Amino acid sequence: MMNAQALVSSPFHAHLANTNVHSRRPLVALRRRPLPTHQKLTTVYPMAPHATAAAASIGGKVEKATDRFHVMDFHHVEFWCADAASAAARFSFGLGVPLAAQSDLSTGNTAHASRLLRARSGSLSFLFTAPYAPHVADSATTASLPSFSADAARRFTGTHGGLAVRAVAVRVADAAEAFVASVDAGARPACAPTDLGHGFGFAEVELAGDSVLRFVSYPDGTDVSFLPGFQDVASAGGAPDFGLTRFDHVDVNIPELAPVAANVAGFTGFHKFWEFTADDVCPEESGVNGVVIANNSENVLLSILEPVFGTKLRSHVETFLDHHGGPGIQHLAMTSHDILGALRKIRARSSMGGFELLPPPPASYYDGVRQRAGDVLSEEQIKECQELGVRVDRGYEDGVVLQVFTKPAGDRPTLLLEFIQRIGCMVKDENQQEYQRGGCGGFAKGNVSELIKDIEDNNNKTIDAPASQA
Repeated sequence: MMNAQALVSSPFHAHLANTNVHSRRPLVALRRRPLPTHQKLTTVYPMAPHATAAAASIGGKVEKATDRFHVMDFHHVEFWCADAASAAARFSFGLGVPLAAQSDLSTGNTAHASRLLRARSGSLSFLFTAPYAPHVADSATTASLPSFSADAARRFTGTHGGLAVRAVAVRVADAAEAFVASVDAGARPACAPTDLGHGFGFAEVELAGDSVLRFVSYPDGTDVSFLPGFQDVASAGGAPDFGLTRFDHVDVNIPELAPVAANVAGFTGFHKFWEFTADDVCPEESGVNGVVIANNSENVLLSILEPVFGTKLRSHVETFLDHHGGPGIQHLAMTSHDILGALRKIRARSSMGGFELLPPPPASYYDGVRQRAGDVLSEEQIKECQELGVRVDRGYEDGVVLQVFTKPAGDRPTLLLEFIQRIGCMVKDENQQEYQRGGCGGFAKGNVSELIKDIEDNNNKTIDAPASQA
């Protein structure tokens, strides 16, 4: 069990304390607010040469620029599953993210079936991949993903269930350079750099358990919309798009925080964005410790959590580890310019095969919301937050953060989906174009505490209910 003192003195924090951490290769140069209901609040993440890093933590803010390679943004998240078509159809229907591309028998791929969902209103991309039958599969010659292994995919779904994240992909300036810099700094290689053609580079290193961090690079202006080997799929008329735009952060659950966080921060160069201990945010009966690390632009956030063992109730992190069968990706947070509009559509489909939101908090909670954010949200919007169960808090730099979780997305109490909107932190670049700073508002302490309680309450009632007494 890691206490607050151990967290402060961990190897990870030794890494963070070192302000002279640099890549072995030169760093590549990075290039009162109403909640929008009908109009969009445009969120742009410029790659400015100075890339501000206003890292928020309970202990204060620090500025760092330590990336070992140029990380631009999340590119996609890949699930390994038993049937890609079925999984993709559910996510498309439930989240309003249209089918955009595929690689399967119809494209000459006899190794795996892959379906890509991509939001029309942003970069949000889900990839679902399933192996073909062993006597059909020919991974060596036809797979469009060079790291794909049919045997590994079958073991993965057997261990983790039919719905689990295999890869978190980020777009980088050069996949081979990112791979070499990572491995030189301690990352374990998972897939050596591969030239996919058309200027696309691909590589992977281990992240946690059998999940991987994938590097994808490609030139601007390419006419390949996803990856070579994938065929674009024209969306049918009326295909849904609920306005989800991009991944805000990805949450990794592991048994012991310090070594994993130190390793990932060490080989990426990511800096501390936020941290907490069980004493800061957790219910009295259970506990988790966590840290969030970020790239220079703070638009790629990785949240890493460990459980506090031996508590009265098992935390949601311990529950994940038990049911997932070890470390892995527990939740994916998706942004929207209009979270209330998106949630209305998501909730309307929850009983028809979509995703069910966690129950709303007591009405008294929203009296506090009026005090914290009444100057940003209208009374009508606060009432809609109450109806939809959205948690609202003010974070650093006066940013306001709106968040809500789903119940577990599959049979196992493992994968959760989160929806988030960040309001505020608007600044101008050198061309006087307004944009929102990455990670605006950080991880507001009040929201984190309340959301953990929401998940824990749901755990106790529906996930780990005790067996009935004879």
